[in-house]
Amino acid sequence: MNREPDWALWRSFSAVVANGSLSAAARELGISQPTVGRHIETLEYDLGLSLFERTLSGLKPNVAALRIYEPVAAAQASLAQAAILAEGAQAEFGGTVRITASTMVSNYVLPDLLVTIRQRYPAIALELVPTDSAENLLLREADIAIRMFRPNQLDLVTKKLGEIPMVPVAHQDYLDRRGTPKTPADLYDHDLIGLDRSDLIIAHAQKVGFPLKREHFLLRSDSQTQLWELLRAGLGVGFAQAGLVAQTPGMVALPIDLAVPPLEVWLTTHRELFTSHRIRAIYDALAEGLSSYIGTTDS
Repeated sequence: MNREPDWALWRSFSAVVANGSLSAAARELGISQPTVGRHIETLEYDLGLSLFERTLSGLKPNVAALRIYEPVAAAQASLAQAAILAEGAQAEFGGTVRITASTMVSNYVLPDLLVTIRQRYPAIALELVPTDSAENLLLREADIAIRMFRPNQLDLVTKKLGEIPMVPVAHQDYLDRRGTPKTPADLYDHDLIGLDRSDLIIAHAQKVGFPLKREHFLLRSDSQTQLWELLRAGLGVGFAQAGLVAQTPGMVALPIDLAVPPLEVWLTTHRELFTSHRIRAIYDALAEGLSSYIGTTDS
């Protein structure tokens, strides 16, 4: 070893191994691709060791890199845990809280709730992460998560806030043009809007005896927000949260019972972060606002 590598070099190394390319690692770390490349070259020089094979598809970690990656990842987790403990020890109501939620909740539910929360806690800055992937609270990718499934990681404080019914829906403009389907069989005569690569809707339909296939969906996307906008534009029949349907002018819940499972809503944070005053304050305010929103979907 020529010298002890700086921790920034290890972070870049870990990101490249995890993502498979300099560009993807740069996006994750929020730095430039050339910087990540220099970090890798410097790390290899400091260690006196080659770590990657340069290929047309990216950087491929060699045996030495894979052996080193495990303790580096463990060190990252330990540092994240230390940051969590430090956050929990803070008592002031300033600072930042990072919230992650699905794209639908982030774009169509949270904004109205945050009006009240911002008025109540004006000194707390909020960072919002709209994503349908599960951000890892244990690695500090978020402080608070709103999940549509029960989290199963250890060391988390989690609370089920309720369930949101999912209903078949179309815009009134579409129904005026094409008529209103009354039974599952009627749906075959309509423009269905659904998922592209995911078979979630198809699997459930087949489970309840409705032989639905991918080709029945004439408009397809794996973006939940885009599916909702297609429905709002009057392009066909799909599925949506009952609360959003009820509060959106022109949207109509269809009288068809397809036994679609409701969306569970869970609010979760790290156990140590729960002792942070600002995170506890935002957690409780979100719980209050979301519970009220969920309550409107049952009426």
